[in-house]
Amino acid sequence: MMKNEISMLRRHIRIVLVLLLAFVVGGAVVMASALPNSWYQNRLAKATHTNAAGITTVAPVAYVSNSKAKQAFDNMKDAVVTVQNLQKSASLSDGADAFDSQNKSTQESSYDTASEGSGVVVDINKKSADIVTNAHVIQNSASIQVIDANGDKVNAKLIRSDSSQDLALIRVSSSHFKKAAKFADSDKVKTGQAVMALGSPLGAAYQSTMTKGIVSSAKRSLVSTETNNHQVTVIQTDAAINQGNSGGALINESGQVIGIASSKITASAQNTNIEGMGFAIPSNQVLAFIGK
Repeated sequence: MMKNEISMLRRHIRIVLVLLLAFVVGGAVVMASALPNSWYQNRLAKATHTNAAGITTVAPVAYVSNSKAKQAFDNMKDAVVTVQNLQKSASLSDGADAFDSQNKSTQESSYDTASEGSGVVVDINKKSADIVTNAHVIQNSASIQVIDANGDKVNAKLIRSDSSQDLALIRVSSSHFKKAAKFADSDKVKTGQAVMALGSPLGAAYQSTMTKGIVSSAKRSLVSTETNNHQVTVIQTDAAINQGNSGGALINESGQVIGIASSKITASAQNTNIEGMGFAIPSNQVLAFIGK
């Protein structure tokens, strides 16, 4: 009987010693992690940032974007320009003849910017570059001015224009242009695919603005004032297209042009406000117009 009691006592002593050892080791780890500059405190400092508003989790390393949208923008940004429609200022004191002479030769200093749109560089030669834009962007211009992605300005001349397609081709005599756009087959565009619109909404102040959306309809029949009420087939998109985007590029995720932005619907016949209904002239039609 005495032996059994001694054995049980020894067993209890061993259990107590194990628990005591675990308590001592655990306490030491907690105390060490609480010390300044401990491994735990250093790791915590890298994972959080504390301010008056509380604690915000942040990434321990900088994020580098490799998204398709960014790559598409990088591929296209230097091939999209601002196109300015310059017209002669006319006042009541100039008389009615002043309005009739807007397209006549005059000094450039007397021109005002009547409107601004966008354009896409489609061909580059040694000392010139051809740019496609909308016909309504350069309509009634006395002079045309192009602003490239770097902000440099150069005069352009009209090569040809077709108001029924709302397309125009202009040429600049400059060797500064180094990037021409690449075009995709618009017949292969699918409803639902991701697209981006690149241009100058509201003019040069917002040059190289890109918006993102999808193809809402790969082929949409449209009658608009921009095409002299001719029925045309266009690409519909919900990518934001604003005044100044006209003539700019609608591109796919590979940075290829699938269309030239032309118009948008902002209100219905019942004066209902409309959002996200923009239209672009298909790239195959644009290539046929410029002779490619």
